[in-house]
Amino acid sequence: MEYVFLTAIGVGGATIIGALIGFAFKNLSHKFSDIVLSFAAGVMLAAAILGLILPSLEYGGKWGIIITVVGIFAGALSLNLIDRLVPHLHKLAGADIESHGNTNLGKVMLFVLAIAIHNLPEGIAAGVGFGSGNASQAFLIAGGIALQNVPEGMVIIAPMLSAGIKPGKTFFIAMMTGLVEVVGTLLGYFAVNVAAVILPFALAFAGGTMIYVVSDEMIPETHAHGSERGATYALLVGFCLMLVSDVLIG
Repeated sequence: MEYVFLTAIGVGGATIIGALIGFAFKNLSHKFSDIVLSFAAGVMLAAAILGLILPSLEYGGKWGIIITVVGIFAGALSLNLIDRLVPHLHKLAGADIESHGNTNLGKVMLFVLAIAIHNLPEGIAAGVGFGSGNASQAFLIAGGIALQNVPEGMVIIAPMLSAGIKPGKTFFIAMMTGLVEVVGTLLGYFAVNVAAVILPFALAFAGGTMIYVVSDEMIPETHAHGSERGATYALLVGFCLMLVSDVLIG
């Protein structure tokens, strides 16, 4: 249990690390951000497949393929529903939330709220990974999500400062978005431990949410500023790094 709690803190704390970087380097280039986010996308994609979807097939028994496919689509559809209510990264980035001096505070706070809401299922995915009993895979999943949280923490700082929010309050809001992920991680872990029978579905559901985030949000965002080639290779590097880590740890 202590590993789960520490991992939850680490996953949420990655957002805070990103926020601190955002304070230190307020004018990071889009190219740098895209490369970092693409690398994290590759890590998350591999973590979803290796740590969640394949174990779902294994634990599902004779109905494994059906449970896994249904779980993947259930996870994706859940995030699709959330997106209809609160759009995320590239959709709000396209609304020019970083136009200094003319930043719409409402848009900025909607952007931050979107990140906080999307952090909940990502945290649940990290917690569900521990429910499988395979600690190495769980740490790989959590590591992938944490990596993705760093650039997210970075990108929310400049818009809030531009909107006139004081630095102390800006940091507090960023910290709260990370806390949502801590709560999600603990929820995911306790859910699959209370009802172990739902583990195959929960694993696939979590995998579906992660693949949805990568495809619907991270890849479009990293291909929106002219860095497509570098972003693509960064994704491949992240994916292959996870493959190597899985083989070495496994």
